[in-house]
Amino acid sequence: MELEKSIGFIGGGQMAEAMVSGAIDSGRFSAASVHFVEPNESRRKYLQGQFPNAAVSDSAKDIFEKCDKVILAVKPHVLKSIARDLAGWVKPDHLLVSIAAGISLSNLQEWLGTRRVVRVMPNTPALVCRGMSAFAADEQMPAEDIAWVESLLNSIGESVRVPDSLMHAVTAVSGSGPAYMFMILEALSDGGVAMGLPRQTAQQLATQTMLGAAALVKQTGAHPGQLKDQVASPGGTTIAAIRELESGKLRGTIMDAVIRCAQRSQELA
Repeated sequence: MELEKSIGFIGGGQMAEAMVSGAIDSGRFSAASVHFVEPNESRRKYLQGQFPNAAVSDSAKDIFEKCDKVILAVKPHVLKSIARDLAGWVKPDHLLVSIAAGISLSNLQEWLGTRRVVRVMPNTPALVCRGMSAFAADEQMPAEDIAWVESLLNSIGESVRVPDSLMHAVTAVSGSGPAYMFMILEALSDGGVAMGLPRQTAQQLATQTMLGAAALVKQTGAHPGQLKDQVASPGGTTIAAIRELESGKLRGTIMDAVIRCAQRSQELA
């Protein structure tokens, strides 16, 4: 769907920039319909340079007067005070979307004084329009609001709706997941370098292998274990490598990391 009317961003960081770029590139809205509120002067100048037709200011009040959709793109530790400051400007026709990690839907609704709020957990691949975003919304949220949010998130990757109670798990899998993938990618590249490959070649091999493996899972719908078994011939090189990974408890360690990440997300909420 086309994202008509004006859209405001409280905070003009990288994720806000990615959302705007993705939506503009996909034709969902034009830069002229975008309003940024950003307290940092140098960042305001940068955003104005990136999006010459967008409105950029340091006044949140202007956004609520001109926009019916407002994205809260600020850090979690400042969201509570900012949300309470904004609550006086929120009207029934405003749809609010928070991309701050760890803040529950009920807290957002309480602080902003409205139930018309959507909680989103994006991830950094959104910066290259390959993001995975999960969102939670009130059960009574109008279908057109949900469709609008999905359209925005799908402009920077893919999206899925989940219950708010599962957002800590989402944070641990897709929110923090890119960091795990970067570590695995780095280790795979380093292994190649240790065996004599040039750094650039090792990284190219590792990167495309990770991309290709993910694409194979996605396109075939096959279980990752099944695809792994197809590569591992009896007595061959791959099964020898897998044995080393199992000895190092790779799978158990990753699962433990996901669980600990979710626990930490709950602690910070």
